Amino acid sequence: MRAAVRARLPRAWRARGWLLGVCLLGGVLLLSAVAAHAVEPSERLANPVLEARARSISAGLRCLVCQNESIDESGASLAHDIRIFVRQRLTAGDTNAQVIQSVVNRYGAFVLLKPPVEPATYVLWYGPPALVLFGLAGSLLWLRRRRATSVDDAPLSPDEARRLDGLMRERDV
Repeated sequence: MRAAVRARLPRAWRARGWLLGVCLLGGVLLLSAVAAHAVEPSERLANPVLEARARSISAGLRCLVCQNESIDESGASLAHDIRIFVRQRLTAGDTNAQVIQSVVNRYGAFVLLKPPVEPATYVLWYGPPALVLFGLAGSLLWLRRRRATSVDDAPLSPDEARRLDGLMRERDV
């Protein structure tokens, strides 16, 4: 059945399907390469429990160079330095919260991928929903006004009908 359907398709369509498949496979391979972690083998800790803690902490810290990647995913030298610092603090015996706080003390709250909800970040957390609500309210007001000011489809009066007929005759001449 599939062979019969395939035989009916023009040759160009079959070639496009094959090309689409190759492009999709290339995209999947590219995305899998992007998702690879940038942690170098020399950075890893021998203790698997500490290494797992370091990975969970570094997944929540922003690379200050890339800004849209965690330091765990970034290959920037600053991200490497922060990863080393995190591992040093963990081997010194700090808790996860203490390590995160020491990184924030050193680089500022911008280093957190998920910033805390506090007065300084209210615009960040509540700004987008407020904009959506204002947009919806404005759209509703506009629609209500538009309906209220719409022209009624009342029939023409006899005077208006005569005037319209006269205008139409003048246009046709």
